[in-house]
Amino acid sequence: MADEDQAAIEKAFREAVNMTPAALETWLDTEDSQAVGWKGADGKGPGESVGHREGARIVAILRKKKAELNDADLADMKKVTGYVHRHLAQGGPAEDIEHSRWRYSLMNWGHDPCK
Repeated sequence: MADEDQAAIEKAFREAVNMTPAALETWLDTEDSQAVGWKGADGKGPGESVGHREGARIVAILRKKKAELNDADLADMKKVTGYVHRHLAQGGPAEDIEHSRWRYSLMNWGHDPCK
């Protein structure tokens, strides 16, 4: 991958992910974090949601040095950036964004819209 492509991916990711690794880890341990997101074929199955699983991956990426990033990391960084942008474009609830499933889902992907 060209250096300029990698730099653009990293920049977009850092802009989309506005939570620190420690803050994201703390959030992922909460019941609210684990209660939201797509789970299973019908979206309501048991187990871990896609966003919650991705949150752990984001923490790992954030803790890597730039030189340690590989193609899989860059692909995940693009996926995270795309998800955050799409979810933000959909907009949140008119009231009580702070306690909304919309915000909680975004936070699983490393973005707190209340920051």
